[in-house]
Amino acid sequence: MLIIDCHGHYTTAPAAHQKFRDQQLARIDNPALPPPTPAQISDDEIRETIEANQLKLQKQRGADITVFSPRASAMAHHIGDEAVSQSWTRACNDLIYRVVELYPDNFVGVCQLPQSPGVPIANSIAELERSVNELGFIGCNLNPDPSGGHWTALPLTDRHWYPFYEKMVELDVPAMIHVSASCNPNFHATGAHYINADTTAFMQFIEGNLFKDFPTLRFIIPHGGGAVPYHWGRYRGLADMQKRPPLREHVMKNVFFDTCVYHQPGIDLLAKVIDIDNIVFGSEMVGAVRGIDPETGHYFDDTKRYIDALPLSDHDKRRIFELNARRIFPRLDARLKRKGL
Repeated sequence: MLIIDCHGHYTTAPAAHQKFRDQQLARIDNPALPPPTPAQISDDEIRETIEANQLKLQKQRGADITVFSPRASAMAHHIGDEAVSQSWTRACNDLIYRVVELYPDNFVGVCQLPQSPGVPIANSIAELERSVNELGFIGCNLNPDPSGGHWTALPLTDRHWYPFYEKMVELDVPAMIHVSASCNPNFHATGAHYINADTTAFMQFIEGNLFKDFPTLRFIIPHGGGAVPYHWGRYRGLADMQKRPPLREHVMKNVFFDTCVYHQPGIDLLAKVIDIDNIVFGSEMVGAVRGIDPETGHYFDDTKRYIDALPLSDHDKRRIFELNARRIFPRLDARLKRKGL
């Protein structure tokens, strides 16, 4: 059995990468400054940041492969204009590509998108194509709120998004629904905005008929699905009130929840409420919650421990750890098969 972690971010990227971003932001305030260029980062700098962090923890915690993408909170689609977002996104994705090239047995890439408030999502298609066709990435992170906590974007079921979905279907890649930093002081980024977005996306899917138009479209809603599993009866009831089909037909053939839930009772609830075919292993390490739980003495984000402790058969655990990810990410499955895995 392989342990595939569907949710990892390069939160430990070399300082020079952030310096490039700082120069971008400075130029927004002072356009007279020269346009910055992406940082020159050596392979050794990448090795240092990966081997002391994600790779070290991956080995310690018993995972095999991490689906790896740029740092979510740093996407910051609400900052600058479309050109700034395009430049920053390309630099972030290129850095992920270099990690994957250095550690092809441990990491596989998922791309950031160059979204901007008010800009058609179709403008992000070129970067998705580049990431998949040239960099070998297997999916993308799609931000349902490029405004950074003000929710000015249309719902995910609106036809505004359809050109991008058409390309996802053509390339046969899924998207993780993942917001970025919050510039709204009402919403703490990881404690409120992320969970709000997960829950909001699911409700949007209930209200629309997206999967009738795109029956093979696939989304991962991270962080255990936000509030959805805890309020599963509410969402079943709302779907019924809106004369929608049962959720297993209307939404759950296309939507999956990861296991980035940082305590055992939460994982127990997730596995009890949500069908095993819709749960995919994820940890988000090194991410939003990095400390040690004083109640257990283990890291909060060591989520493999929680799956191991579930009263499930070995086959059901394999579905969570491996088989569901291979189904959601067919390009990963094909890559593993070429390696005889």
